[in-house]
Amino acid sequence: MERANIEAAVIEILAQQLLLQPEEIAAEAVIDDLGLDSLGKVEAIFALEERFDISIPFNANEPDQPDFDFSSVPRIVVGVERLIAQRAA
Repeated sequence: MERANIEAAVIEILAQQLLLQPEEIAAEAVIDDLGLDSLGKVEAIFALEERFDISIPFNANEPDQPDFDFSSVPRIVVGVERLIAQRAA
């Protein structure tokens, strides 16, 4: 899957959680700057897992110590790419 397609899907999922249009979210957006709360993050993670058929390692009890960097759109894209590659291997 191409990076542009992954990025578009990540932005679409975040937009759904934030009740925004995808074009309102910049490709370099920082998640905390978007105002996504912890429940929204968890919902977005579930949506990413379902969309890409991956399992994202996330410890809700230690959200500041993630195995998956959920801090910005580019970091999420890189993480999704890595998990897709691991699944394919």
